[in-house]
Amino acid sequence: MQLHDARRLHYDVRLEVDGVLKSWAVPRGPSLDPVVKRLAVFTTDHDLEYASYEGVHADSKYGSGAVIVWDAGVYTNLTPGSAADAISNGHLKVRLHGVKLSGAWAFTRTGEDWLLVKVRDDDADPSRDLTVSEPRSVLSGLTIQEMAASRPSGQET
Repeated sequence: MQLHDARRLHYDVRLEVDGVLKSWAVPRGPSLDPVVKRLAVFTTDHDLEYASYEGVHADSKYGSGAVIVWDAGVYTNLTPGSAADAISNGHLKVRLHGVKLSGAWAFTRTGEDWLLVKVRDDDADPSRDLTVSEPRSVLSGLTIQEMAASRPSGQET
């Protein structure tokens, strides 16, 4: 999961499916509270190499601005059938095994957009907001602001 300061700050959830990164932009980030539904806008597929990208984009096909790897790990598809079929059918349930995020999460299509919701399990915790308490990259240790300041404007890394 990357934090991307493009036109608007958002979290990009990226799951490897059939050799590409299926991607959702989540403006408010993930919530550990199962009653909170987060807008998740399905975006273009990304190349696998992009999963570990950190830097500052200038006029990139993936959007300009600073990017950090906010969380990293693997996932397990909990939906019957393949993850690709689940996405096509509009409902994907996964278990995340990340540095910051763990437990089950559900993506559900609602018209053109999707919702990301934490499933009620032992990892649910309505009292915690990791987007506030854990702002740093799991790779570089930088915040999104520090990443943006690390490169002169207009230079892509």
